[in-house]
Amino acid sequence: MQQNRKDKQDTIRSQVANELENNFVRSFLAVGFDNHSTIITKTHSLDEQIFYVTHCANEFWGRESLKNALRNDIFHKQGTMPNNFAHTLTNEKQLSVAMKTFKEDNVLDFLHIENPDFIDEHDVEQQIVDNVRKFMLSLGGEFAFIGNQYRLIVNGKERFIDLLFYHHKMRCLVAIELKGDDFEPEYAGKMNYYLSALDTLLKLPDENPSVGIILCRTKNNAEVEFALRDMSKPMEVATYHSREELPEHYRFFPTTDELKNLL
Repeated sequence: MQQNRKDKQDTIRSQVANELENNFVRSFLAVGFDNHSTIITKTHSLDEQIFYVTHCANEFWGRESLKNALRNDIFHKQGTMPNNFAHTLTNEKQLSVAMKTFKEDNVLDFLHIENPDFIDEHDVEQQIVDNVRKFMLSLGGEFAFIGNQYRLIVNGKERFIDLLFYHHKMRCLVAIELKGDDFEPEYAGKMNYYLSALDTLLKLPDENPSVGIILCRTKNNAEVEFALRDMSKPMEVATYHSREELPEHYRFFPTTDELKNLL
């Protein structure tokens, strides 16, 4: 009896190993020479090479997508990536710009927070609207502000997006939701809903899929990874801080206004 059970387990292990090997062979053959060359020259271990070859095959990464993934070292950040761009943005140019544009942590030098333990989301939103040009510069420019509390009507019900922008290089709408607390998984579901509505009701046929940014006070990257893993819409979870909240030894960096005065 025990021998039969062991034989069955060995057979199953052998079948699984063969299937994994066959899957990798298929992935290997599906990846072009240029990507193989890049992977070989830019990686340092067999596990890392297998990781990138598999992703190239399964997610149809082109050269730029692969370079962005290598540049961001996603192999060593598995489970800690703050976004799902790599498998939701199929346009390589949009993916490249998104990876370069959105930061995991944002210091808003115009933001004044009286009580860091209790954040009024509406107050933060109003400060951003009042300083929208500075906010767009802090995100890297190329943004056009569409509005705050942007109204969507879905099946007769009103929904409101905190902040809505348009990014020229990515050619897409960018929805931003502000949260005054820690990241919660349900925030991703709500953003996925907003992006689906934007793509259906507002996006033009020649534009790229809308992107969502959830700005929270703090986040746990493991929770973020689980929350975004199976989401179909491109989004990132980032944090924000005021200048006053930085440690003293970081405050010597000039503000946006100070840089303008220097120039």
